[in-house]
Amino acid sequence: MKRKKKGKSRKGAPNLTNTILSILKKEKNKTFNYKQIAAILGVNDASSRNQIIKTLAKLAVKEEIIQVDRGKFKAVINTEYHFGILDMSARGSGYIICDDFDEDIFIASNNINRALNGDEVEFYVYKRRKRGKMEGEITNIIKRAKSEYVGVIQIQKNNNYAFVVPDSNSMYKDIFVPINKTFKAEDGDKVLVSLEDWPEKADSPYGKVIKVLGKPGDHNTEIHSILAEYGLPYEFPYNVEQFANTLDTSITKEEIAKRRDMRKDLTFTIDPKDAKDFDDALSFKILDNGLFEIGIHIADVSHYLEEGTILDDEAYQRATSVYLVDRVVPMLPEILSNNACSLRPHEEKYTFSTVFKINDKAEVKDQWFGRTVTYSDARFAYEEAQAIIESNPNVTLSVVTEQSRSAVEASQINTQIPQDVSLTGKTYNTKPEIAEAILVLDRLAKIMRKKRMKHGAISFDKVEVKFNLDENNNPEGVFFKTSKEANKLIEEFMLLANKKVAEFIGKQSPKKTFVYRVHDEPDDSKLAALQNVVGRFGYKLNFKDRKSTTASLNSLLQDVVGKKEQNLVDTLTIRSMSKAEYTTHNIGHYGLAFDYYSHFTSPIRRYPDVMAHRLLQHYLEGGKSVNEEAFEEKCQHSSNMENLATKAERDSIKYMQIRFMEDHKDQEFLGVISGVTDWGIYVEIIENKCEGMVSIRDIIDDHYAFDEQQYALVGRHSKNIYQLGDEVMVKVKNTDLVKKHLDFHLIGKIED
Repeated sequence: MKRKKKGKSRKGAPNLTNTILSILKKEKNKTFNYKQIAAILGVNDASSRNQIIKTLAKLAVKEEIIQVDRGKFKAVINTEYHFGILDMSARGSGYIICDDFDEDIFIASNNINRALNGDEVEFYVYKRRKRGKMEGEITNIIKRAKSEYVGVIQIQKNNNYAFVVPDSNSMYKDIFVPINKTFKAEDGDKVLVSLEDWPEKADSPYGKVIKVLGKPGDHNTEIHSILAEYGLPYEFPYNVEQFANTLDTSITKEEIAKRRDMRKDLTFTIDPKDAKDFDDALSFKILDNGLFEIGIHIADVSHYLEEGTILDDEAYQRATSVYLVDRVVPMLPEILSNNACSLRPHEEKYTFSTVFKINDKAEVKDQWFGRTVTYSDARFAYEEAQAIIESNPNVTLSVVTEQSRSAVEASQINTQIPQDVSLTGKTYNTKPEIAEAILVLDRLAKIMRKKRMKHGAISFDKVEVKFNLDENNNPEGVFFKTSKEANKLIEEFMLLANKKVAEFIGKQSPKKTFVYRVHDEPDDSKLAALQNVVGRFGYKLNFKDRKSTTASLNSLLQDVVGKKEQNLVDTLTIRSMSKAEYTTHNIGHYGLAFDYYSHFTSPIRRYPDVMAHRLLQHYLEGGKSVNEEAFEEKCQHSSNMENLATKAERDSIKYMQIRFMEDHKDQEFLGVISGVTDWGIYVEIIENKCEGMVSIRDIIDDHYAFDEQQYALVGRHSKNIYQLGDEVMVKVKNTDLVKKHLDFHLIGKIED
C-alpha cells in the first residue's frame, strides 16, 4: 500500500518536459510560472527550479507552449479534445470508450491523471500508436462515476490516520482517512468510505468512513458489501415501511365496479418453486366460435403506488429488485411485493390485463387492454406444469375443443403431479380443465416461438448457476437451472403482452410518449471477434445480412449445447450483442425480432413496468402525450440501476462460488480455458462453472508468452500451448472472499 510522505522536499523532476506539458494541458485555460509548477511538483531546490525555467523556455521556442506574459506560460491548444468513459483495469491502466472512435483508446497508468473507473473524462489522442493501439491522455475529469467505495480499513494508530484498501480491483488507490473520520471503525473492519477530496500533492484521495459493514469474510458483511459497492440498499427507510403498512389493500365493491370482472375465468400462476412475488397469471377460456380467450393478468402495482409519495420515490430510486445468491432485495416493501400485489392462489386481486382471442394457429384475432379484478384458482411451480406437459405428449390442439372436452378429460389427459416435483410434497391430481389449459397454452407458445425464430429472433438459453444453501447460507452443492417448455410457455405469453402493449401505443398517431425496451443491432467488430474465438472450436458464422447472422448465431447456440465450451460460447455470444435498455425512442428489439417492445409484465420488480402501466391507462382514458424528456430521464435511470443490479448479482454468485471452492481445496477438477491474457489463463470448471485464474508465473515448466493471435500462452522452449478452449486439470491454490478472487494450480493439459 502506498503511503503519503510528509514534510520532505523532493530533489529533481524526472520526465520534466512531459510533466510540464501535462500540467499545462490539464489546465489549458490557466497560466503558470516556474514557481507554481515547482510547487505542483513538490520541488524547492535551486537546481530543480533552474531545470523548470530552462524547460519552459525550450518548449516556448518549439511553440509547444506560449508565453502570454513575462514568465507566465500556457498550453498551445492545437489538439482536438474528446469525451468518453474510462474503463480501468486492475493494473492501473485503462481504456476510454468514446463514440468518436471505432476502437477504445488505451490510457497508460501515468496518463490517467487521477481519473477513476467509470468517470466521464476529457482526453486527447496521440498521433502515434503503441502496439497498434490508439493511445491518449486524460486532461480533465468531467464527472465522477461514484464517490463511495467498500474496503478494509487499516488504522495506523501511531500516525493518527488510516487507509481504506478498496475491494474493487478497478480502484487503483487506497483511500486516506483522518483518524477523526473513521466512524469508530476498528482495524480490519469492512467499511463504506466516501471520497471528499484529492489534494494536488497527495498520492491518495481523502475520504471519510460513513458506515461500518462488519468483519471481512462474514456472510452478511460480504453480501451487504456487494450491495454497498454499487450503491444499492438492503433495507427500507422506516418512514417508507410505515407508509406502505398504512395503505388500504382491501378489495372493495366500489373499485371492482370500475374494472372488468374476470374472477370467474379459469386463472392460475406458474412460477419458480421458491417465488413469493407472483407478478403474473394466465386465464383460459374456449369460446363458442372455437377461439381461445387468453388473459395475461399483471399485478396492478400502480393502483397502490401513487406518484408523488415517498413510496413511489423509493421505488423509482431503486428501479429494480436485486436477486442475490441468497436473498431478494425487493423494489417494493413486503406488504406490497409478497402480499397485496402478489397474485396468490384463492385470493381476489386487482390486475392490469391484456386479453387476446387467439386461433389454433396462434394468430391474435382480437385484443383488449384494461384494469381487471381476478381470482387465481391454482398456483403451480414450473416443475409441476412441466410434469403435465411431459406426461401428455400426444394431446394436440385439434383434440382439445369444447365439443370433445368430456372425452379428453376422461381418457386422454394425465392430470397427475408426481411427488418429486409437487409443491405439497405429495402426489396429487390437478383439475382436468387446468391441465387442459396448460397443454393448449404450451402448444400455442411453441407455435409463437417458432414464428419468432423464423422472423430472426435469437434463442439465448444460457445455463444459470444456482446453489443449494443450508440454514446458515453455506453452499452444499451447485446445480444448473435450464429453461424447459413450462418456462418457455410463460415467456412467450409475457412477450406477447409486452409486444402488443408497445404496438398499441407505438402505432398511434399523433405519436405518444411511451417507455420502450430496445435492443440495437450488434456491432460488426464484436461479431468478428466472436467468429475469431468460436472458430477455434470449429464453428463458422455467416454475417452476410441480418437473416443469415441470426440463423448462424442460433445454429451456434444449438450446436454447443452439452459441449465443454457451451458456457464460454454462450457468454461470448451474449457479450457480442448490444445491451438492451429503456428509452422513449423506439428502434425495435433485435434479439426478439420485434418492431415494438416494452416491459409491462413485472411491475412488482421493475419500475419501467409501473411507468408502462400508468402511461397505458392514461392513453386508454384519452389522455394526451406526456413529456418525453422527463420520461427519457427516468428510462436512463432505470437502465443504469438495472446495470448495477446485474453486477451485484454476478458478484454474489462469484462470492458463493469461492465459498463453495473453499471446501474443495484438495480436489482435482476438469476445466476448460475460458480466457487467456498476458498475466495468465482463466479456467472454468466444467462440473460447477466456477472460474479461477492460473498465474503465468505459476506455470513453471517453461517461460510462457501471450500470443494474442492464437488466444494462447506459448512456451518459449517447448512450444507447448495453452489455448482458449483447451481442457486442463486444476486444483484450488487460493480463495479470497474479500476480493472475490479464485486462484488455481495448473496440474496439466488433457491431450486429445
